[in-house]
Amino acid sequence: MPTYVMLTNLTAEGVNTLKTNPARVQEVNKEVEAMGARVISQWATLGQYDFVSVVEAPDAETMAKVSVELGSRGTVQYETLTAIPIDDFIAGL
Repeated sequence: MPTYVMLTNLTAEGVNTLKTNPARVQEVNKEVEAMGARVISQWATLGQYDFVSVVEAPDAETMAKVSVELGSRGTVQYETLTAIPIDDFIAGL
């Protein structure tokens, strides 16, 4: 299944939401599953991004749906990258 890396930054509203409801992160992950994708790894990070998530989705259209839906809430900003397994990358060269 295609893999994507989501780099996430919380907006001020997102920080407030997280502060009042830390479990919201897991709730959003369940919502991602309901949209047809699955968070397989996730980290809170220090630096340029607040979270790094590795997500599997059946196709780019599903991943776009996840990004638009979550981004439309105003609590986060995303950058989504397609991740290519290194063996597949080398084989394609």
